Amino acid sequence: MNRLPKLDARLEEPLYRQLFQFFRDEILSRRMPPGSRMPPTRELASQIGLNRITISSAYDLLESEGLIRTHVGRGSFVAIPGQLFEEASQSAADSGLDWEERLSAWPPAEQPAGPAGEISISFATARPAEQLFPVEAFRETCREVLNSGEAASILQLGSPHGYPPLRHHLMDQGRLRHLLGEDDDLIVTNGCQQALDLLQRLLVKPGEAVLVEDPIYPGMRNVFARAGVRLLGVPVGSQGVDLDVLARLARSERPSLLVVTPNFQNPTGVTMPEAARRELLRIAAAAALPIVENDIYGELRYVGEAVPTLKELDQAGLVIQVKSFSKLAFPGLRVGWVTGPQPVIRRLAELKQVTDLHTDHLSQAVLLHFDRSGRLEEHRGRILEAGRIRLAAVLAACAQYLPAGAKFTRPEGGMNLWVRLPEPLDATALLPAAQRLGVAYLPAPVFEVSQRQPGGFRLSFAGLAVERIERGLMLLGKVFQTGLEQARASRREDPAPAIV
Repeated sequence: MNRLPKLDARLEEPLYRQLFQFFRDEILSRRMPPGSRMPPTRELASQIGLNRITISSAYDLLESEGLIRTHVGRGSFVAIPGQLFEEASQSAADSGLDWEERLSAWPPAEQPAGPAGEISISFATARPAEQLFPVEAFRETCREVLNSGEAASILQLGSPHGYPPLRHHLMDQGRLRHLLGEDDDLIVTNGCQQALDLLQRLLVKPGEAVLVEDPIYPGMRNVFARAGVRLLGVPVGSQGVDLDVLARLARSERPSLLVVTPNFQNPTGVTMPEAARRELLRIAAAAALPIVENDIYGELRYVGEAVPTLKELDQAGLVIQVKSFSKLAFPGLRVGWVTGPQPVIRRLAELKQVTDLHTDHLSQAVLLHFDRSGRLEEHRGRILEAGRIRLAAVLAACAQYLPAGAKFTRPEGGMNLWVRLPEPLDATALLPAAQRLGVAYLPAPVFEVSQRQPGGFRLSFAGLAVERIERGLMLLGKVFQTGLEQARASRREDPAPAIV
């Protein structure tokens, strides 16, 4: 390949379509002749500064138009009219089995640079504080379950729908909260991640488009990207996803699915107002677009009034809701659930049975007893009080220590907030300096779909005590201020251009 594509993130056209158009022109003009090998996604991503998901989406579009062909284990090649692709790819490929190339079809999860020192204060993980776990109450609950007359049946093979008593308990709660309609059903899953994986297998075919938030939780992005779908990012602002962009993409791209987190979105922490939720439902209904509502943070509201979920507001049967115990209590138990139309839940159960037969019934039985005994509600009260205090602490510390010009979201719950540093600061470039001081965070490239935010990063505060939040932000403030001073000094040292 003689020249690299020049892409512009400021244009309305998504980066993956710009890249598709570049290669389309190269192929049709014969600058890339038939049979020539496309650049490997890993190599091209490094050369032009994009993530591999964007490049894979462009390649998928090229293949759908018959311009390239992909041979697993050998790579992608410009199509040769009138010849079998296998002959062309075989002649262009190296002999033997190249495992790295074969496995490159599965893009790795985007990760920040490794720690440059010992991390003592980590804002990098969205999880509850272990110090708040009621371990003794949980031990007592386990003893009560194992000493009950149900212990033997709990340890037996069970239903792929989940432990029946817990499933019925969750359904009863869902009906009380208007989360479960007459035509709905519920399945218990091994956390929300398995729920998302099952849903993408059921609802999306390779090559189809899925609308997701941008920036997005990387676990959600990766589960769809690895399925070979085209991820289309919808920018997230202070009111949630940009509804104008959503409406335009719903019309022009004919997506198969929309995945959205209206409550305390990860990574930004923002919450969609009720009016925006109703408009989102209207847009989806007009496009006959199914919605997966990720509501794993919904129970973690520390201040303000709760907003009805999409599932509560849905009148057209569009919404499939994913919830979990993991952010409220004991993420190690991996218990989540999906509520949706009966045909969807029935097919999810069939897929789940093929995957793992059924989830861990002992964990589900213990959680059910923990809830019915009142211990879960007591724990929830402590979690919400601690979250309220920690949220106030992180907002105050951001206001005090971040440099002038920095912007940050002000969530009313959840576990995360989003910071945008003033230009020309780059959060990824500054991460090693923070790590050397013992502080970690996750920069924007970990979460991006196509929208670049060099100064963006996520702060996850729920797992840290107040004093560690304050010290961590103080240290980060010093790193960022030093970065600003160095940037200003560099500008002063640049020689002035000659005047002629």
